[in-house]
Amino acid sequence: MTLRINDNGTNRDMTAAEIAYIEETQTQAQLEQTIAEQAASNRANAITSAKVKLAALGLTDNEIAALLGI
Repeated sequence: MTLRINDNGTNRDMTAAEIAYIEETQTQAQLEQTIAEQAASNRANAITSAKVKLAALGLTDNEIAALLGI
């Protein structure tokens, strides 16, 4: 597949180096997105776990919410 680029008003085929750079950048962005999603999931799981443990200690939902700042 040939990719095209507009280079100062001139359309041309992208070089192998430009294509490699784009592919590398896309891969890095996908990795960063996956890491961010995993971090958000880990945080949500930790909050849920904390709520369950605090409830097991006898705290009310209002007390738990006050402690967790939610």
